[in-house]
Amino acid sequence: MFVVVRVLAFLLGAGVVLAMLASAVKTVVMPRAEPALLTRWVFVGVRKPFDVRLRKLGEWHEADRLMARYAPFALVMLPGVWMAILVFGFVPIYWGLGLGWRDAVMQSGSSALTLGFATDTHGSYLATTFVEATLGLGLIALLISFLPSIYGQFSRREVLVSQLDTWAGTPPSPVALFRRANTIGWMGQLDDFWADWERWFAEIEESHTSFQALPFFRSTRPERSWITAAGAVLDGAALRASTLDLPPSWRAQLCLRSGYLALRGIASTFDIAYDDAPDPSDPISITRDEYDEVVDELVALGIAVKPDRDQAWRDFAGWRVNYDLPLLALCGLVMAPVAPWSSDRSVNYRVRVVTLPRRRNGRPPSPTS
Repeated sequence: MFVVVRVLAFLLGAGVVLAMLASAVKTVVMPRAEPALLTRWVFVGVRKPFDVRLRKLGEWHEADRLMARYAPFALVMLPGVWMAILVFGFVPIYWGLGLGWRDAVMQSGSSALTLGFATDTHGSYLATTFVEATLGLGLIALLISFLPSIYGQFSRREVLVSQLDTWAGTPPSPVALFRRANTIGWMGQLDDFWADWERWFAEIEESHTSFQALPFFRSTRPERSWITAAGAVLDGAALRASTLDLPPSWRAQLCLRSGYLALRGIASTFDIAYDDAPDPSDPISITRDEYDEVVDELVALGIAVKPDRDQAWRDFAGWRVNYDLPLLALCGLVMAPVAPWSSDRSVNYRVRVVTLPRRRNGRPPSPTS
């Protein structure tokens, strides 16, 4: 009976170690979005004390400064959790091989951290020690290779976000974008702008689903955010396709499609429910009065708009419904700074540890806090 217990302990420890390795591989090595519960638990757990502290802050700049530390801190905590699980996962393995509990703890800690102060030359212990030491060094190597990759992706993302200040102001808005383009006589020459952002959306879909910590990395300035920049560009492209009295721009429409597919992909990574086949007549968070106010501003700037405003509104809403819910949910998730038509009306989403059922009615589940 005692032998059976030791065998079960060995198998339990091996299962824990394998689960930890699966989490590490999914988080760092896999080039596609794979759900890793352990990684999510770490980020959710680290978020709790940050949320408690946020409730005591009254200034946005203080809150932004605090949240700027969240993602890096959670990312550094993650390999520490992996290492702790590695150490405690090998304890029942050594015990199952015949060591006492105290010796098993010392053997596991010494092996994982390659300290060398607790070595047993027995064949099975020695082989297990080599395996554990290799895994410990492998986790450290993963972290060393992972950090440059994620910061490289962050830098690439922020280039266009920073450049958008020049075009659309801070916080960014489609009215500011078209005002500047009209001033310099580029209203009919924005195709390169849409093409750049089409590529940007494709890149963030790949990077922000593969590296799920990236959406929480904040811009260098508290007024900037990758998600509010995305919202402003998509609204600008939607206005260009629906409202401006200019020849059709397939570049703007491709930018729109690339954008809403990217936001949907990132939202799916965080189990945010949305309607992936919305009806163009479904309600959106932008009211008709808000739309008319923006169109009136464009007219005041001397920008030609289509004469049939009712049809233009329906066309705009038909584009916006494709990204309305993912945009607002992601703004709330990452605590984006206030920007028109995006974070100024977002819900306070948080990451769920369990998978949410996908709904097709375009309505999110109740937000968590």
